[in-house]
Amino acid sequence: MRFDELNLEDAVLDGLDAMNFQETTPIQEFTIPVILEGKDIIACAQTGTGKTAAYVLPLINELSKGTHTDDAVNAIIMAPTRELAQQIDQQIEGFSYFIPVSAVAVYGGTDGVTWEQQKRGMEKGADIVIATPGRLLSHIKLGSADLSKVSYFVLDEADRMLDMGFSEDIMQIYKLLPPTCQVIMFSATMPPKIRTLAKTILKNPEEIKIAISRPPETIMQTAYICYEPQKINILKDLFTAKRPQRVIIFSSSKQKVKDLTSTLKRMKFNVADMHSDLDQPKREEVMKDFKNGHIDILVATDVVARGIDINDIKLVVNFDIPHDPEDYVHRIGRTARGTGGEGLAITFVSPDEQAQFKRIEDFLEKTIYKIPVDPALGETPLYEPEKYSQQRKRGRPRKNTNPRGDRNNSRPAGNQHRGRPRKKQTDN
Repeated sequence: MRFDELNLEDAVLDGLDAMNFQETTPIQEFTIPVILEGKDIIACAQTGTGKTAAYVLPLINELSKGTHTDDAVNAIIMAPTRELAQQIDQQIEGFSYFIPVSAVAVYGGTDGVTWEQQKRGMEKGADIVIATPGRLLSHIKLGSADLSKVSYFVLDEADRMLDMGFSEDIMQIYKLLPPTCQVIMFSATMPPKIRTLAKTILKNPEEIKIAISRPPETIMQTAYICYEPQKINILKDLFTAKRPQRVIIFSSSKQKVKDLTSTLKRMKFNVADMHSDLDQPKREEVMKDFKNGHIDILVATDVVARGIDINDIKLVVNFDIPHDPEDYVHRIGRTARGTGGEGLAITFVSPDEQAQFKRIEDFLEKTIYKIPVDPALGETPLYEPEKYSQQRKRGRPRKNTNPRGDRNNSRPAGNQHRGRPRKKQTDN
């Protein structure tokens, strides 16, 4: 469907035309008409499907009509991370180029000057406030955010916000909204906690579900079955054989990200880390340097896995297995993105992670190719997820030979062995 077939104002269509947006994506085709009708909605769509435009376009379309209060906040868009809030703000700026709609992004990790800018933006009545839950609550408690005139309340990546512990913050904010407020929820997955939230805050909602996407066929998915200490040696060999460029490495916690970044720096690789301990100016600097090619390798927690557009990523490495199969899809979806080109995803699978990796294969309904480990790196485990999963259930100790990943063990690396699922650390 073309955008000009939707009931959008001419000024909105002019902005779309200037940005060379002609055809809708499926999520846009199905959700925009519903939102324009003023109905509450819950939509299941993953990052990369065009979901931001699916709710931003009808919002700015309605706000452009001039029927809303000039000096009040008219729409709230909640996002789980400051990076996603910034990205949404940038998209609104592009879409509203020909429309007098104002927006302000409200997120933490900033200095007092930025706080004052956010405060002034809300006090003067920015049409749209894009905010992370904690920072918006801080402004509310200090009296700089009045939500009594809000007409639209959007939750983007609602599942992610609940995973990050924002459930109570969301409900506190929701209770301050007028009862006539239209509520719009977008979620990549639909677990029970999301359905519970939807029942609580949505009024007779329309439900739209775009089939859960699998990674594009242009992404070559591979894995190394190895022991945990062998991962860094495999990585070193990969990067020594071919200089890394435009690489993202995902790890399970910010401490592991820091440690891995330090190790790679000692190996003289051009690398930087991205996690929630960095202040906002530093995070923006790192992302800018990475996008501009000044950094070859970005080591990150899942804070950058969702909602961040970085084109031309050549390689994604899962140094640790993600918690959910959907997170795996989000991670490797950073490569071959937006260009139609090819990408490579490599996942390291230790014995503790084999059951989790099997869940990913089951979710994808495919067997991911296992690359044989160089025999010089030592003995490798077999790929036996059921065996190691049962051992964990029975509480049996697991034998882990070659704990140092020594290079002097001659067992063929092609024989591969698997292990027990490990509980994910959630500190992003």
